[in-house]
Amino acid sequence: MAMIMSTADSVPGREIAETMGLATGSTVRARHVGRDVLAGLKQIVGGEIGAYEKLLQESRTQALARLEEAAAAMGADAVVALRLTTSAIAQGSAEVLAYGTAVKLQ
Repeated sequence: MAMIMSTADSVPGREIAETMGLATGSTVRARHVGRDVLAGLKQIVGGEIGAYEKLLQESRTQALARLEEAAAAMGADAVVALRLTTSAIAQGSAEVLAYGTAVKLQ
């Protein structure tokens, strides 16, 4: 059964039997120089910067997968109060962090 992930504090129709604790998953990604050049050109004419959008989507997907692995290792079958955040680590790189409460459902 797939891990249930919810931004709510509960899973509708399910009761939390046990709280396992905080589970996290993160990834740190760096921009690519070639993407930066294209992004700089895009800033001149305006519009979406697809290369960065793709990079961030990949980062979110990886952080969520790592969160799921961490919660499963704790014996959880769901994560509630799921949140995503990002922060700059160094120029040209950022961390995407996924975190939530790992729980066991009845």
